[in-house]
Amino acid sequence: MLHKKTVQTPRARQNRNRYDVDEYLDEKISLANFRYCLKYIVRVKGRMIAALFLSILGSLIGLSGPLFIQYALDVAIPAHNIRLLITMALFLAGSIIISIGFGAIRNILVARAGQIIVHDIRYDLFSHLQRLPFSYYDSRPNGKIFVRVVPYVNSVSDALSNGILNFIIEILNILFIMFFMFQINVQLALVTIMGLPVLALFIWITKTRQRRAWQRVSNKNSNLNAYIQESIDGVRVTQAFDRQNSNMAILDRLAAERNKEWMSAIYISNTVWFTTETISQIVFSFVYIMGAYWMNPMATFGMLLAMGNYTWRFWQPIINLGNIYNTFVNGMAYLDRIFDTIAEPVLIADAPDAQELPPIRGHVQFDAVSFSYSKERAILKNISFIAEPSESIALVGPTGAGKTTIVSLLSRFYNIEEGKVLIDGYDIMKLTLRSLRQQMGIMLQDSFIFTGSIADNIRYGKLDATDEEVRAAAQLIGAHTFIENLPEGYNTPISEHGGGISHGEKQLITFARTLLSDPRILILDEATSSIDTGTEQLVQEGIRTLMKGRTSFFIAHRLSTIRDCSRILYIHDGQIIESGTHATLMASKGAYYRLCQAQYLL
Repeated sequence: MLHKKTVQTPRARQNRNRYDVDEYLDEKISLANFRYCLKYIVRVKGRMIAALFLSILGSLIGLSGPLFIQYALDVAIPAHNIRLLITMALFLAGSIIISIGFGAIRNILVARAGQIIVHDIRYDLFSHLQRLPFSYYDSRPNGKIFVRVVPYVNSVSDALSNGILNFIIEILNILFIMFFMFQINVQLALVTIMGLPVLALFIWITKTRQRRAWQRVSNKNSNLNAYIQESIDGVRVTQAFDRQNSNMAILDRLAAERNKEWMSAIYISNTVWFTTETISQIVFSFVYIMGAYWMNPMATFGMLLAMGNYTWRFWQPIINLGNIYNTFVNGMAYLDRIFDTIAEPVLIADAPDAQELPPIRGHVQFDAVSFSYSKERAILKNISFIAEPSESIALVGPTGAGKTTIVSLLSRFYNIEEGKVLIDGYDIMKLTLRSLRQQMGIMLQDSFIFTGSIADNIRYGKLDATDEEVRAAAQLIGAHTFIENLPEGYNTPISEHGGGISHGEKQLITFARTLLSDPRILILDEATSSIDTGTEQLVQEGIRTLMKGRTSFFIAHRLSTIRDCSRILYIHDGQIIESGTHATLMASKGAYYRLCQAQYLL
């Protein structure tokens, strides 16, 4: 089970969907998250074990070098044995070359393992994001989500591959070096390791400050990324209102906050490095002083040189461990954010006993359905109605009345809190999402265009559709003419968010996408809001054709779009206050009548 996030107050949850609101700070490292990340390391255990074996072998061979030097100085040179001196030199050169070769192979194995870990984490994170409910995206800026998928995952790859492996290797190196040192001289070996308790105490004192500092850096990076993405998405509004200078001031403030926290974190991290270096140099000096003066004449020149070499080698992995610790603390700040995202509950999911929805006729029933996005305000209050197969239902009413919420619940974009929604008698909460949505055609209020060709965007509703089916769908809703007039017709590439075509043309493309899916239940949420009157007439013909044999739900403010519907439901304050055809509701002169009169006056 992943680490649970710090509980936030309602006000904190309400305000977190802002680029300048910091996320929570954990008081301590989550061991649960750390254990969870080990599963990614297990997937590359073959490469990691091979790299570890090569590292140990290379380390042992490399550590034999000072022994060859000592033997050459204390035996070969005093005896004037040139052959032995050359042999020791060749052994020394061979140990260095073999150690470097093993290290190079090890680095390749670790690099490949690191990339596999990055891929797996990013794949799992992105897959989870695809299944999270709309409420998750409603509550935080997109930039704070994006930064976790790309930059944060890249940042932790080295900590999970190189970091853990190097940690094991450096610990083993310390043990190996201690073995060699105690074989040479016990007293000098004890002098070498006497600085370790001091360093351990210092790290223990600073570890919490260092972790919190890097968490603050993570927050400021997230804020900066969120604002940059928001500014890019809203660049047209920025230029229209001449907000460039104001935006630059905000960016400058966020960047300054990020730089301030970065420098604070670097300062704390560098104190670890500085303290380790200082202690190592003091110990290094004591080894030579003790060996040269206090132990004279017991310490030979070769012994002293070898111990000095081993002392340097002993403290080098400790310095490396300090750097690994800094990388680990930095990486854990990002890992917390990544795994907290993966730990977000998938609220809209198949029930354990969910069943497949068979081909349906389209009978829809709302039975005493109530719903709220927050405890403060109820959106739907005891809604009940029935839509017969092939019936067209229009939902009208003021903004915020609950119209979109009704169709969102029917599509199971949110879970039903009270009551039931039935399709052909099946409770949709007990159906698989895939089988439910495969028989529904949904065109939301916000038209979204993906990067690719126009044909690709239409085919998104049915990936195996032929070119003829794509063209037929476009012709049905009146998009064929403008598409054919484009430079490359249906193969015309569209940039992100549909740049290069009008908003009305984007809606036509998304409408064709919905038609192509051939749904049994059709949902159109403000489907013609950005289409001009002339084009709307073409779309209406397509809608009439599509509606035959299908249950349809329309949300529209244009009365021309809904007046021919089988039934009109007037929604006000989460309740159905009027129901009937256009003619009967006009005759009753109630809320719907007043709405029509207001539009006619406009």
